[in-house]
Amino acid sequence: MSRWSKSGKETRLSSRFQALHAEGRGGLVTFVTAGDPDLDSSAELLRRLPSVGADVIELGMPFSDPMADGPAIQASSQRALAAGITLTKTLSMVRTFREIDTETPVILMGYFNPIYQYGSQAFVEDAVAVGVDGLIIVDLPPEEDDELCHPAMTAGLHWIRLVTPTTDEHRMPAVLKNTSGFVYYVSIAGITGTRSANAGAIRSAVGRLRQHTNLPIAVGFGIQTPEQVRQVVNDADAAVVGSALVREIEQNLDDQGNATQNLVNQVLNRVQKLSSALKS
Repeated sequence: MSRWSKSGKETRLSSRFQALHAEGRGGLVTFVTAGDPDLDSSAELLRRLPSVGADVIELGMPFSDPMADGPAIQASSQRALAAGITLTKTLSMVRTFREIDTETPVILMGYFNPIYQYGSQAFVEDAVAVGVDGLIIVDLPPEEDDELCHPAMTAGLHWIRLVTPTTDEHRMPAVLKNTSGFVYYVSIAGITGTRSANAGAIRSAVGRLRQHTNLPIAVGFGIQTPEQVRQVVNDADAAVVGSALVREIEQNLDDQGNATQNLVNQVLNRVQKLSSALKS
């Protein structure tokens, strides 16, 4: 079995992990919420993230009840929804991004309800058409794979599953059965952005996961600093940073909640520092 793709088919995501392996370094996966804090700033962030070291981009699909997310990402969803973001506009952002970047993988992360309202098959077809590479849908367990996982994988989208500290040996095969692209290990029990990950626990968990899968492993939740990123990729293939970037956005809003002139650059500077930790 290939470490990069269960199907053996070359994709943007498998190519990116192969390239990282060839460079001898771990990858940086950056999460931002589509439409946060406004459509123009969000589009500019998306466009420029690869230039400062984002190896893979997770683009959050805003939802009014993001149950796995902490206060920072919940607030980002509320800002984006208030700014007028929709699932259609999120897909349009990816289409525009693909006009200038045909190599950086883009993963859509979110919840099933907006996709259900959109129509699962229509969503899968439109996601493929605009250049989405994979999906992380946090509230669809393996028992519900017929709802979206099977249509997505049939269409060529990667289905990236979350493995948590509470995923035991009995549950692991079911969780990994239809996983592709990479495995997303949630380094803490609980919601995003509330606690920091423990390096020893991550090392142990990644070692256990490697006994079950040849896919790359990315570690997220609680990864905030360049030092933590460097620690994570000592064991995993990539580090995922989300809440820290979303908080950077929040800290660069004015008193009316609008983007300041420096917002985009401040977020990009934060990403560049995180990325530099992987190349030093």
